[in-house]
Amino acid sequence: MAKETTEENEMPVYQNEPKREGFNTTLDGMPVELLWIHNASAIKAGFTNYGQRLVSLYVPDKNGDFKDVVLGLDSLEGFRKPSGLYFGAVIGRYGNRIAKGKFTLEDKEYQLAVNNNENHLHGGEKGFNDVVWEITGHKTNQVSFKRVSPDMEEGYPGNLTVTVNYTLTDANELLIKYKATTDATTHVNLTHHSFFNLKGEGEGDINDHILSINADRFTPVDDGSIPTGELREVARTPFDFRTPKAIGRDLEMENEQLKMGGGYDHNFVLNESPTNDDGLVLAAKVLEPESGRVVEVYTNEPGVQFYGGNFLDGSTIGKSGKPYVKRGSFCLETQHFPDTPNQPGFPTTVLKPGETYTSICSYKFSTEN
Repeated sequence: MAKETTEENEMPVYQNEPKREGFNTTLDGMPVELLWIHNASAIKAGFTNYGQRLVSLYVPDKNGDFKDVVLGLDSLEGFRKPSGLYFGAVIGRYGNRIAKGKFTLEDKEYQLAVNNNENHLHGGEKGFNDVVWEITGHKTNQVSFKRVSPDMEEGYPGNLTVTVNYTLTDANELLIKYKATTDATTHVNLTHHSFFNLKGEGEGDINDHILSINADRFTPVDDGSIPTGELREVARTPFDFRTPKAIGRDLEMENEQLKMGGGYDHNFVLNESPTNDDGLVLAAKVLEPESGRVVEVYTNEPGVQFYGGNFLDGSTIGKSGKPYVKRGSFCLETQHFPDTPNQPGFPTTVLKPGETYTSICSYKFSTEN
């Protein structure tokens, strides 16, 4: 059993729960903490304000047994190593890649930090995942963070003020709301980078998870993982997840795009319906058949990046003491499309003074027998 019940407060006690002392320190002159929130169903999430990371997320299976379903480390030290760089983190200023780290805004060319071969990835050398955020609110089921990214940080123009709020609702969703404003025209594309395994973190690969993605098209890439600009139909390709199928079913198909990404590591162009009661589009749904755990992803973003854990190699040891093997997780990152600043046919990521950037992502958990 992955939980016990205490007589004092009837809240579960969870296995391999990271301890506060593994995180409490000072970095860049700011205090770092580990913060916990939970909902009425005892779903529990742990966050650190270093990189605004979701460190742990305990959800029940069909028998009511709780497991931690996100990959991560049990101390701050692990998250500061290259192998732990993006686990559970907020990604910014720009999630995904920008070709050659360059774009032109208002007739001025900007050169960003280049940290992924010749390209810019996930905000640069020191992105939002690698800084300490101010904790602006913390209560039973909610935590909020804020930061001002200074003008020209990693090459981006404008002082960007960012707030992010996480709520564990009693509908069993982790609801993420991002807002940002700027004092100069800039590009913004924030996302959340949890690595999920619905069997439990460290419990083998995710190739048997059943995935559906609400997308008729995806954005194919070149050998540097930069979109070509095409919006390609998923029909008759391994990228067709419109009907639920096992993630690993088509991985060995002869397909140039699978070779480019070493598997799935692509942006999908979301359809405009169906939507939930809040008007958010259903992006994807994943079922782990043995446990019955389900996660549905909803968003107001036009795309979702599906990454199948292709570059995990077993060298990282997780919170439960188990290695994170190749394809031992999946990511579903709601976003605008990669390299949008250089792709005029993609939905814009430009943010101007006087405007407010808003992005919403909901990971809704349930079970099926």
